[in-house]
Amino acid sequence: MSPTRALFTVFTMSEQRENILVHASDLFVKDGVEGFSMRKLARRVGVTAPALYRHFDSREALVFAVLGEAYRRMSRHLYAALEGESPRERLRLAGEGYVTFALEHPRLYDALFASPELVGIAELPPEVEAQGCAVGRFWNDRIRECMDAGILRRADPEAVGLTLWAHAHGLISLHARGLLMPGENGDTAAFMIIYRASIARLIQGLGVDVDEGDEQRDTLEAAAALPV
Repeated sequence: MSPTRALFTVFTMSEQRENILVHASDLFVKDGVEGFSMRKLARRVGVTAPALYRHFDSREALVFAVLGEAYRRMSRHLYAALEGESPRERLRLAGEGYVTFALEHPRLYDALFASPELVGIAELPPEVEAQGCAVGRFWNDRIRECMDAGILRRADPEAVGLTLWAHAHGLISLHARGLLMPGENGDTAAFMIIYRASIARLIQGLGVDVDEGDEQRDTLEAAAALPV
């Protein structure tokens, strides 16, 4: 096989694997474990069921790949926060990166928070568990450095991280189900205003002062004009 032909084959195999992952995520979230099968997935992709095994050894391996891909994409959004110039900015960017991932990849986001039993596997493999732990550590590190800088009151970073994560996840879930903004649920910009204002209130309670003219104060006022 010529180098050019080999490169073309690798590229198309990679594209097909990505295509399978996209359809698997759709099917997985839409139909749940009971409705997920390699045969049904093959029909959606437009290939035979045996052809799927050229890319994934088993159904379980495919589920692991879906979860691994979800964590990789989420991590790219989160790690962009390191470009922030201060602890406060890095925490803000990490939170918005998390929300942006959820809005841009809702099916993968949902797949991340399904229990192993729900997706039909006994437990997650170590490599997928490690990805989830790395995301948690990154988030807690942003909180810890805000505490070290005197922006947040000193407390257990993991406990505060859980509170902030639960808050963001709750808002995302309400938005996804059309319960947050009647008549405007599809308006991502409006949702981000509400998210920023809500997280500002929570952060303020955890120790951040919101001064006159502060950006957080502006988001609180902007949110007040939206129908909630």
